[in-house]
Amino acid sequence: MNEQNLLPGYRALSPQERDLVVRIKALGNEQLAALQNEAVELGADPRMVAIAKTQLQMGFMALIRAVTRPTEDY
Repeated sequence: MNEQNLLPGYRALSPQERDLVVRIKALGNEQLAALQNEAVELGADPRMVAIAKTQLQMGFMALIRAVTRPTEDY
């Protein structure tokens, strides 16, 4: 990838890093939806399901940041 095409604060990722990020995103989306649906079907507290969803999303975002290592802070 051409470094000039990168957004400020981001570095070029290796093919292995890109593949891992794609896998993390796919796993996160797939697993989160399945677990959320199953929990709701079993009568789980919707508020707690929403909190769990947020926390899991934050965890997957942190994992992606760990792999991508942006060059700038938030």
